[in-house]
Amino acid sequence: MNDDEPASDRDEPSAEGRRGPTRAALLRAALALPVGVLLPARPARPASPDRMNSRPIPSSREALPVIGLGTYIGFDQAPGSPGYAQLSGVIEALLAAGGKVIDGSPMYGRAEETTGELLAASGRRGEAFLATKVWVQGRQQGARQMEESMRLLRASRIDLMQVHNLVDWKTHLATLRGWKEQGRVRYLGITHYTSSAYPEVEKVLRAEKLDFLQINYALDDRAAEHRLLPLAAERGVAVIVNMPFGGGGLLRGLLGKPLPDWAAEIGCASWAQVLLKFVLSHPAVTCAIPGTRRREHMEDNARAGFGEVPPLAYWSDKAEAIVR
Repeated sequence: MNDDEPASDRDEPSAEGRRGPTRAALLRAALALPVGVLLPARPARPASPDRMNSRPIPSSREALPVIGLGTYIGFDQAPGSPGYAQLSGVIEALLAAGGKVIDGSPMYGRAEETTGELLAASGRRGEAFLATKVWVQGRQQGARQMEESMRLLRASRIDLMQVHNLVDWKTHLATLRGWKEQGRVRYLGITHYTSSAYPEVEKVLRAEKLDFLQINYALDDRAAEHRLLPLAAERGVAVIVNMPFGGGGLLRGLLGKPLPDWAAEIGCASWAQVLLKFVLSHPAVTCAIPGTRRREHMEDNARAGFGEVPPLAYWSDKAEAIVR
């Protein structure tokens, strides 16, 4: 890892490239929550030293590997550019480690097209779990945008289509229910990236039957623990975590510091792995999608998906020390 790399190279930030504000007081309040308020962990495939862990999608029980890939900024690369040339290695590293989820959006530049091209060239499309989003107002406009995403991704069916940042969510969820019945999408969900939107996210979670919620959650950004993550577990909704490195700033600040001795106890050889193991410690989390454009970082991120994951209580005496 390099301490001078952009945040987007280690993390999947919001589409706007910003995250909601976090405060030390919020972290302290989250740490003070009784562990008993959290729902028990969902059954998961037993940890194996040579296979990435997986967790079930509640609505289907399909197993989903716990570490995926976000494509914001990193996959917005033109063919022939040095950045584009690196990306086949990123996808290869994800799939080789047993990961599947590749998450994109129409607002990530040409990331969808790049993903489609690279998967087609690799011949490994069947190994990927493709997730993308709809981000436009109106039923017809939404349908056209989703059709274009399918064309760019070279996919006749999308594994997960999400309403990006709740934009016109009632309209698009109605469309997606029809598409799901037709087999054009396998799962549907909603996304957001900032705590200011949590009240509306909660309203949608309570009102609608969803397969997935994608939301921000990190060691220094724990507001989702209060209501959203327990509610998702209660409602049987899988959770994909974006911004697992706190938008990148937390990770950059840690790169120059030595790993604590206890990192080895949980199978972590890098700060990125520590931060990802924290995210996976929450029993409601199904998958985390850090973004990168470098193969070595994808390999490093993927290792957080192997071995035992400590319970959330494990971090009670460690989290505040890390973010100070």
